[in-house]
Amino acid sequence: MDEHRKQLVSLRGASAKEITRDALLEKVSRERELRNHARRTGAAALIIQKIWRRYNVMKMVAGQLQDNWETLMSCDGALRTAKWVSNDLLRPFLFFATRSSTLHHEIQLRDIKCILVCFKLLLQSINSTDLDKNFCALAFGSSEEKVAWFFQARKIITICSSVLGECDHTTLDGKDRILATALAMRLIVALTDLEAWKKFHPHKNGDTTYAVKDIIRFIASGKSGLYCSIRNFIVKFLAPAGLPNKSIMQRDDQFIITASAITMALRPFQFMKLNADNIGSIHMSEVKFTAEEYCIYFLTIPWLTERLPVGILPALKHVTTLSSCFKTLLIAKENIFVQMSNLNQHMGIPSAAWALANIINLTSVHDKDCSDSGGFVEGLELKDYVLTVCSISDHLLPWLEDIRQTNKKENDEDIIHGNIEERGASGYSNAPFIDLLRPVHQQWHLTRLLTSLKSGNSCIEKNSSSGYQSLEWLEQKLEVLDIVFFYSSMLNIFSSLNKFGGPLPILNILAFTPSFIPMLWLRLESSIMPEGSPFANTYNLSRMSEASQNENQGIQMKKEERVMKDTGNKWASVLQKIKGKSSTDENVTRLCKDPLDFDSNLDDASDIWDIEPLRRGPLGLSKETSQVMHMFCATYAHLLLILDDIEFYEKQVPFAIEQQRKIAALLNTLVYNGFLHNNGQQNKPLMDVAGRCLLLLYERDCRHKFCPTSLWLAPARKNRPPIATAARAHEAVITGMRIGDAAAIPSMGSLITTMPHVFPFDERVQMFREFIKVDKISRRMAGEVAGPGPGSIEVAVRRDHIVEDGFKQLNSLGSRLKSCINVSFVNEFGLPEAGLDYGGLSKEFLTDLAKAAFDPQYGLFSQTSTSERLLIPQTTARVLQNGMQMIEFLGRVVGKALYEGILLDYSFSPVFVQKILGRYSFLDELSSLDPELYRNLMFVKHSVTEVIPWNKSVNLKNFKITHIPSKH
Repeated sequence: MDEHRKQLVSLRGASAKEITRDALLEKVSRERELRNHARRTGAAALIIQKIWRRYNVMKMVAGQLQDNWETLMSCDGALRTAKWVSNDLLRPFLFFATRSSTLHHEIQLRDIKCILVCFKLLLQSINSTDLDKNFCALAFGSSEEKVAWFFQARKIITICSSVLGECDHTTLDGKDRILATALAMRLIVALTDLEAWKKFHPHKNGDTTYAVKDIIRFIASGKSGLYCSIRNFIVKFLAPAGLPNKSIMQRDDQFIITASAITMALRPFQFMKLNADNIGSIHMSEVKFTAEEYCIYFLTIPWLTERLPVGILPALKHVTTLSSCFKTLLIAKENIFVQMSNLNQHMGIPSAAWALANIINLTSVHDKDCSDSGGFVEGLELKDYVLTVCSISDHLLPWLEDIRQTNKKENDEDIIHGNIEERGASGYSNAPFIDLLRPVHQQWHLTRLLTSLKSGNSCIEKNSSSGYQSLEWLEQKLEVLDIVFFYSSMLNIFSSLNKFGGPLPILNILAFTPSFIPMLWLRLESSIMPEGSPFANTYNLSRMSEASQNENQGIQMKKEERVMKDTGNKWASVLQKIKGKSSTDENVTRLCKDPLDFDSNLDDASDIWDIEPLRRGPLGLSKETSQVMHMFCATYAHLLLILDDIEFYEKQVPFAIEQQRKIAALLNTLVYNGFLHNNGQQNKPLMDVAGRCLLLLYERDCRHKFCPTSLWLAPARKNRPPIATAARAHEAVITGMRIGDAAAIPSMGSLITTMPHVFPFDERVQMFREFIKVDKISRRMAGEVAGPGPGSIEVAVRRDHIVEDGFKQLNSLGSRLKSCINVSFVNEFGLPEAGLDYGGLSKEFLTDLAKAAFDPQYGLFSQTSTSERLLIPQTTARVLQNGMQMIEFLGRVVGKALYEGILLDYSFSPVFVQKILGRYSFLDELSSLDPELYRNLMFVKHSVTEVIPWNKSVNLKNFKITHIPSKH
């Protein structure tokens, strides 16, 4: 028998056709599945029929019971004992009331009237002094009566919660619903009032406590839905302060319902405290369930503290409630955050963000109009508060990142379409939410945290009845890292949500609190610079400077003379002229004012800055140290913007000069090694703030030296790349920026762009020449003419109209201005002057054009009133014909002179140069523009602030502005 025959089977005479074994098995399996499906379908149909029949029967029975109940309630002759209340009043009522809400998903009009009747009778029974008529007396009766009572009490709590959550004044029965809600809240308060129970049942203290505790456990477990109903009521009826209240509910009814709802929200916490004080330790599960419900549904109410009456807020700020919520949230934060995310967002803000704002406001007692007046609630554990805020902030990171990306996209689109002002208006929706975070950027907030840090006690008044004694990690003291992580999260939140000011409110309070920045530096110094290392010694720099000063002066003079004789000196002179300093002036300044300058040939000096944690940049730092470094750089960079020379050099605030050198060296090494080892995107925020702080220190040092020159050169002393390699890397940076591919930018190219000061000035000049060389080669390869001849740009100018003619013929060339220019002059008679341009006429043309245009008499530029007579654009240039275009054209002329190596003997104001470079100008640089204005501002800053605190409002009309004479 062949192989194919073996795989065939016969159907035993049922068919003459033979099929394979696999096909037969598949057919049998398919038929079996069809039979199973038919069997399941039949069973499901039976279940549906049973459910439907049960539904109809339950509906009919509930309707009959309700009819009989209403008839019974219309008879006034019934003897209303406690058993009558339980058996005849509540048993049928609870059946048809719960069935109605289940069937219709909301309370109907007929049910509201029944609820009004039932709750009135039930309140009369509970408040009765006759034990035979008091419904609560059944809690002490027989076992059957106790079981029935506890069951009915829980059902009553559930119905009361439903009535509160479904309260609606807009329906036809709105008044009845409001009245039913008020009765429901009175009833639920009465059932959980332990003091009232003891008053009516003075000999049953143990039983009353057990009964009330059972009801409160049921409320705290979440099965009653009370916290969710309280949330719905507050959001629906209580408008935030400052917004119109659309509710027509009477003020008295609204206040009574609100006060009762808040009382019930806090009742479990109060009972827990009473239990812990009088009876003993309570179960952790009870605290956990209560605090979770409170955090999920109550603390997430938008504008909670703005909605509630002022008289109710102190109850919410009790330390027992806050402490229990903080500890529970820190323990079960994953589960709590998941349930918070299931709630509806308000104004596009997630529930966790509203919880964050409410926690910040509930833990503080502050004056909105004064930054110094305020404090934390008494007994608050600041450690728990800080950790809670940090945990919620970490949970919000994905949302904040989405907002940043959205804002960036909107900004790019607005820049393209020119809708900058419209974007600001659309971003105003987050402003009310940011206002809720006001306490964190007030002076008292940071001051209290720092005071607690110094005292070593993170609790305003230690509370021992929290029920969490076993959680040792929650009993630790507040640390510097806790404060750093707290305000780092606030910086992140304000950067994303505060479109108008960004993180400025947080940076202001951090930078201008005197002890905060030095505290951060001490932390960094202890973690990065170990004891015994050369860098840890504050005075090593000064001792090395004094030892090498005499030798350094001689070597430096010889080196500068050698550089001046070099053929590339003209390039250095050109660049220094643009900066407003000549080579000679800079040398004199170094020799006279920089006794700290080391000899650049001392290779061992670089070892001082070679610190182990910084050798790989931010990659070598721990997470905690990176966070402290980020906070230090951000706050200190912000402070450097307003520090003047008197504070920095004379008063030495906030650091002594020796410490400033250490900070500069540390940041210089960190940023250099970060670029050298190509730190990834995860360290980009730290690299950005560290680079910004480093740049501010370097610019201040350039203006008034406080660091040795070798400090800025030290990181790259041993591994500095060749000039040609660095130039090619920089070209790759420019190309990557043009095509928008930031990932393709080499680290060395980013280094040259961000911190070129690690390369000596003469090397930077050679790099510049290398850029020009490479550019000229590429242009020649593209077919451009390299020298005079056919294809060069012909320019004919009149000597007495050299600026106008040059502007007319060259301004529209764009990048072609780099090409060879063949200049011919026209005399006063309109005839061309004799001579061919082989470079000399072009040089003469650029020199004469600059001389005429930079002349203050021309109207485009003026000279400062200082002795240097530096150039700065005229404010009236914009009203001249083509004034702004002429200034832009002069920039191209200066660029052409640099490109061709032509020296222009003009110096620009440092403020103007900083503006061109897009950098910040320090306050002290104002002295080069207007010495008198600078002197008056410094007088105001250092004199008036000693009399008028900055946090006080001042009526400027009461002040008379007088002239402050100059001191000669």
